[in-house]
Amino acid sequence: MENENLNLLKQCRICPKNCKIDRTDGGLGFCKSSDKVKVARVSLHKWEEPCISGEKGSGTVFFSGCNLNCVFCQNHDISQEGVGKEITIERLSDIFLEQQKRGANNINLVTPTHYAVQIVEALKIAKKKGLKLPVIYNSNGYEALNTLEMLKRYVDVFVPDLKYFKDEYGIRYSKVPNYFAIASKAVEKMVEMTGEVKFDEKGMIQKGVIIRHLMLPGLLFDSKKIVDYIHKTFENKVYISIMNQYTPMFKACNYKEIDRPLSSKHYDSLIDYCIEIGVKNAFIQEEGTDEKSYIPEFDLRGV
Repeated sequence: MENENLNLLKQCRICPKNCKIDRTDGGLGFCKSSDKVKVARVSLHKWEEPCISGEKGSGTVFFSGCNLNCVFCQNHDISQEGVGKEITIERLSDIFLEQQKRGANNINLVTPTHYAVQIVEALKIAKKKGLKLPVIYNSNGYEALNTLEMLKRYVDVFVPDLKYFKDEYGIRYSKVPNYFAIASKAVEKMVEMTGEVKFDEKGMIQKGVIIRHLMLPGLLFDSKKIVDYIHKTFENKVYISIMNQYTPMFKACNYKEIDRPLSSKHYDSLIDYCIEIGVKNAFIQEEGTDEKSYIPEFDLRGV
């Protein structure tokens, strides 16, 4: 790895946590990750937004670890409980090329933030060997601006979450202060880097930003504030993906107010609000997406 990027891992400043742990010497920061890449599943995923999955599927690579600690995380097996297999940067580059051979529409990096340095190195190798697919950076939105700048030449599409507007929810449910202040600046940087959303002739996304918002039970007002911010800041330069797939899992049982399914009336109210304020570019979900059957098995396939 280049010395400058390696230094980011020696005193880790990859994300806004700024743990300053030496990950090259076995240190583990908040994300529970060393300098070794850990992957839990490689697959062709059919359940992303239509412009990402298409007919053939999105070439997902699910990384282990996370720089947030969401109490309701559906992927808690890999994000917080360590399921996954350590691989080399060379193997990661091979995985990208294997996904291309399988006919994937894109390379979809799922929860990649804490491995951004290693991913860049793997993409350099893969591109030299013929990787041509668009690269999607699919993250929780809690990003450092210097890390995003490092990704500028390697990522085509950003798919960040915008989880909460009010700070108290970020602290309560994800154990992170200043979530919106940090994530909103990160999203603005992503839009600055990619410009407006662009699709190919088949309707598959090639460039741009899709902002995801998972609606939580009881937080309709907070969700409206998120939508307001996105629409006022970006108008139609981005797409919003408004998700109703919340399922009370993991530690949600310890938080009575979210230990229940999302109200379909609240979700419909949010969609109506989007229409009312003039949102044009949005993906919405039908009922039934909160089934646990939609959650991938993290069985190390393809790793």
